[in-house]
Amino acid sequence: MSRITYVNGDYLPEAEAKVSIFDRGFLMADGVYEVTTVVGGKLIDFAGHMARLRRSLGELRMDAPTSEDDLLAIHRELVRRNALEEGLIYLQVTRGAADRDFAFPPAGTKPSLVLFTQAGPVLERESVRRGIKVATVPDLRWARRDIKTVQLLAPSLAKMEAKAKGADDAWMVGEDGFVTEGSSNNAYIVAGGKVVTRHLSNAILHGITRASVVRLAAETGMNVEERPFTVAEAKAADEAFITSASAFVTPVVSIDGVALGDGSPGPIAKRMREVYVAESLARAI
Repeated sequence: MSRITYVNGDYLPEAEAKVSIFDRGFLMADGVYEVTTVVGGKLIDFAGHMARLRRSLGELRMDAPTSEDDLLAIHRELVRRNALEEGLIYLQVTRGAADRDFAFPPAGTKPSLVLFTQAGPVLERESVRRGIKVATVPDLRWARRDIKTVQLLAPSLAKMEAKAKGADDAWMVGEDGFVTEGSSNNAYIVAGGKVVTRHLSNAILHGITRASVVRLAAETGMNVEERPFTVAEAKAADEAFITSASAFVTPVVSIDGVALGDGSPGPIAKRMREVYVAESLARAI
């Protein structure tokens, strides 16, 4: 069955969903996006995603396409029209369509708004049961990774480089030797009873799932350190994991071919996933 999408005010079958070739998202990657997880037909962490969307739009001096109440209604309508029980809703806002120019379009140019669904398992995944393997690659992205833009070529290349090395995903590493984050997720290690993840800055995306996991870890009595860690430190860790809207908490079992612990998902990662899933489902809207 064809998916129903949302494009600039209209609900359309995916085959009819189109934007202008002059859209700045296409020409300039001049856009931002969010991905909200759906479980049981309900939205996970929706308020957090809307807060980050506001921030991204503000940092790029981009107009909001509509109100947050309208965005919530659109999300719910897409869930209904696509009978989506479990999966994702992708939202993208661009600066709109205008003649190609490095300068911004004239004031009053209408932003473009596109949403679509992607059905698939979220709670039960093979990657969670077995854990994932990561490979480290150089971080080639621009300096404002805290803005969730549609400029995703560097992370895509990083993931493909990792797959060529036999891994599932990449951990990107800065010139200083410290891990920044995964191709589409935040990175953590567990060492000496402490959960370590890079502190918030322009160097990483301010993950919505990350914020919940860091808070929940502290609330459950875990010692959390927000600081950079090196590749060598990661390889010597007891365990590791990633977080994202779609992966929730997923264990990492090896880095560059070096097994962590006994090479199976660690207890802290398992516990954090259990706690996060329980709270998220309870708060889903």
